[in-house]
Amino acid sequence: MTGSFEVGHIFGIRIALDWSVAIIFLLVLFQLGAVLFPYWHPDWPPVLIWSVALGTALVFFVSILVHELAHALVGKAYGMRVRSITLFIFGGIANIERDPPSAKAEVMMAIVGPITSFVMGVVFIVLAAWFSNSAWMSAENPMEAIGNLGPVATLLAWVGPINILLAVFNMIPGFPLDGGRVLRGLLWWLTGNLVRATRIAATAGQVLAWSLILAGLAMAFGVPVPFFGRGLAGGLWLVLIGWFLSAAARASYQQVLVDRLLEDVQVRDLMLSHPQIVSPEMTVQNLVDRYMMRSDQRAFPVVDEDRLLGLVCLEDVRRLSRGMWEKKRVSEIMTPAGRIETVEPDDGAVEAVRRLSRLDVAQIPVVERGRLVGLFRRQDFMRWIELSATRDWEHKTA
Repeated sequence: MTGSFEVGHIFGIRIALDWSVAIIFLLVLFQLGAVLFPYWHPDWPPVLIWSVALGTALVFFVSILVHELAHALVGKAYGMRVRSITLFIFGGIANIERDPPSAKAEVMMAIVGPITSFVMGVVFIVLAAWFSNSAWMSAENPMEAIGNLGPVATLLAWVGPINILLAVFNMIPGFPLDGGRVLRGLLWWLTGNLVRATRIAATAGQVLAWSLILAGLAMAFGVPVPFFGRGLAGGLWLVLIGWFLSAAARASYQQVLVDRLLEDVQVRDLMLSHPQIVSPEMTVQNLVDRYMMRSDQRAFPVVDEDRLLGLVCLEDVRRLSRGMWEKKRVSEIMTPAGRIETVEPDDGAVEAVRRLSRLDVAQIPVVERGRLVGLFRRQDFMRWIELSATRDWEHKTA
């Protein structure tokens, strides 16, 4: 995933952080350390306040990771391959290679996340009560009781309710929220049609998204909104969440349509069968003059006696100063074959397209028994989709 970096593996699943996590982490940290905790504990020194705020923010993001791990582990139990989990500005997403195999799998996989968050929230609240000798839960004046909480109890008293709130929000029946996925699973079970179920759930997601956007705009202009209140910062944040949900709902529906359209298509049906190849000994100047300027290919397999040695593309040339084009050979700037993922002609086109997206590349070499036989390119796939998107699109994908 572009803009993310790996932090480790859990249960064989790659865990990554998107750069945008830093934004929400700093916002949460600032809200806790500069606003909420000083209000709760005006007598605490700044070092203690910010230390507890930092610990609370970290536990909050760990709880989001546990939520996503719950989705992933249920998916693995149903035979789905989970490549990675990426935490980003709005939470997290599990990179699962295909749709659930059944409506039951969809419901079970979707609902386990909110259940996990709710259970964590309850556990955190119980622990907060235990650390405070239940004074927080039974006090007549809760704010006075909160002021008497210690650092650990303060941390737990915040992450407990916030996890319950996240569980409730995620169960709103708008795709791609977990509640929307549960709705899709139930509709799938009732209709037997995943595309129709996804369309209805995505429409519900669009309604939710635009409701949040309108509510956020109202808040930004000073109109009080029930539960959310008013204010420019909160309103803009709500607009941003609504925009994200709208885009995600639309993209998820389109992905299901594409998957259904490609479900019986193989890589060999869409690949460029005889791509232009180049020699590793060719100079970069010859590569540009004889190939890149005379072809619509953006990447060229570097081949020696049908054996793929690497791939050279426009970006490789751009990184080299023009004065070095005559001096450097293709083998010196190419990406070696050992660092390139490949597909085979009989692989499914759906998997190949997802691999393009995951790697964020425009093409993947197609190799059969060690020999280069073609290129699977994003532009060919998109052209095929455009040609296939006729009036019977819905009929063919239902």
